[in-house]
Amino acid sequence: MISFSFKPELALSLKTYNKEKFMADLMAGVIVGIVALPLAIAFGIASGVTPEKGIITAIVAGFIISALGGSRVQIGGPTGAFIIIIYNIIQQYGLEGLAIATVLAGIFLILLGVFKLGTIISYIPYPIIVGFTSGIALTIFTTQIKDLFGLTIEGAVPADFISKWGVYFQNFGSLDIATTAVGFVTVAIIFLTPMLSKKIPGAFLAIIIMTIAGVVMNTQFGIHIDTIGDRFKIDPSMPEPVVPALTWERIKGLVSPAITIAVLGAIESLLSATVADGIIGHKHNSNQELIGQGLANLLCPIFGGIPATGAIARTMTNINNGGKTPVAGLVHAAILLLIYFFLMPLAAYIPMACLAGVLVVVSYNMSGWRTVKQLMKNPKSDISVLWLTFILTAIFDLTIAIEVGLVLACFLCMRRMAETTQVSVLTDEINPEMETEMEAGNIEHLIIPEHVEVYEINGPYFFGIANKFEDIMNGMNDVPAVRIIRMRKVPFIDSTGMHNLQNLIEMSHNNGIEVVLSGVNEKVGATLKKNGFNALLGEQNICSNINEALNKAKEYVTKDGSNK
Repeated sequence: MISFSFKPELALSLKTYNKEKFMADLMAGVIVGIVALPLAIAFGIASGVTPEKGIITAIVAGFIISALGGSRVQIGGPTGAFIIIIYNIIQQYGLEGLAIATVLAGIFLILLGVFKLGTIISYIPYPIIVGFTSGIALTIFTTQIKDLFGLTIEGAVPADFISKWGVYFQNFGSLDIATTAVGFVTVAIIFLTPMLSKKIPGAFLAIIIMTIAGVVMNTQFGIHIDTIGDRFKIDPSMPEPVVPALTWERIKGLVSPAITIAVLGAIESLLSATVADGIIGHKHNSNQELIGQGLANLLCPIFGGIPATGAIARTMTNINNGGKTPVAGLVHAAILLLIYFFLMPLAAYIPMACLAGVLVVVSYNMSGWRTVKQLMKNPKSDISVLWLTFILTAIFDLTIAIEVGLVLACFLCMRRMAETTQVSVLTDEINPEMETEMEAGNIEHLIIPEHVEVYEINGPYFFGIANKFEDIMNGMNDVPAVRIIRMRKVPFIDSTGMHNLQNLIEMSHNNGIEVVLSGVNEKVGATLKKNGFNALLGEQNICSNINEALNKAKEYVTKDGSNK
């Protein structure tokens, strides 16, 4: 039975809210709103939608995530991680397909939260997260080359990674110096601004400076640089709510991309919230956070928005500027709403090369090259997962990368578990120093009788070690009268392990060998009993400790080594 209580962090924070916290949240919210503006526009355009859809997403999702999420300081909105997913969905299914996939993703996220599966996301191997995050970063960078250098390319740029770079190299001679200068100066401003002041958002400052520079270059020197207005008609009105047509045929085809959106959204939002926890010293509610993220993605498409999640950069900006509670996130959404209604037409003058520069910095920050460098010191299996996920993400598709990466990581995990489970054979005596006080008794009780073999399993008895156990027994030259299988360090046994154990017992019985189990814990014992092992072995042959098992073995052994 599921017991779930809906407790948004906002409601909990307001119980102790005061004027001091409000002033801190107000200041942080204003700054985060300003920081979010250029990012929302850039992410919207790069995702294949209009700039206002990026801002609408930041407004609607930002408000809902702060109002109904489980983190005090999380800031939600469109992020770079979704750019490639959104672009591919639009190319294949159109804007309506994207809306349906986003709604489905919202439902999946809500279900993850309701069923209290928020902590499961933490079990996704870190090399996979780093691999596809770095792959996304490279893909974002790749999509910005045309606008960054002002390349003239006839027709549409190819969608796949390798073909795209081939077209870039073929057309690199069409590079525009003025456009390139705007892009590189934008990158320089963003990187240099924190050295002058950590309070001024570098991306916002770069957009103001480069937009003014672009207007001056156009009006005074006749040098025109592509702007947002050249490609999009800016509409500052709030779109009317439209519920996507959810037909079964459309839903079936969009389940896979919806799962990708949900998984990536869950990973990024919970990762962001966890990072924030370490700074503010307050643990977020992961299940409530997933519900907040789910509701945001469920409602965002109704207003024309795109997928959203927790944004690490904006969350850190909120913390660094004094944000205390989710009210800061609400203020950030309100600031964006005011900008959208009163200043949105000015966005038409922003150079595309400037937005490309902003996204180049975003991709650099996402790349995590320092983390990749550190992971290269890890075991080869981790490195393999990292690079495979990275290559699949960059060259093929993020959905494939996550699926293959998870499957590979599961296989590697199972192999490691199998390696940690040890099976040893004892034929002479059991070292009393290695025993617990309860089992050790005295050394006479730990002498293994002649014609008795003791097999000790140290670790889970699952399909990964079942064959290992059988191979060890087959490798023994002599045929004992009794086999004691010591299971005191077996925390669980799965169905394959039970099948293997049953075959082992039946094979031993066919060869006239008695089998005695020793030290079976309560959980494993209940599983064995439920599956008929008590009847197969006999109650008397399932012993609580090694002393009892050795005594039982003596009863079966005669002087000449045959069974009684």
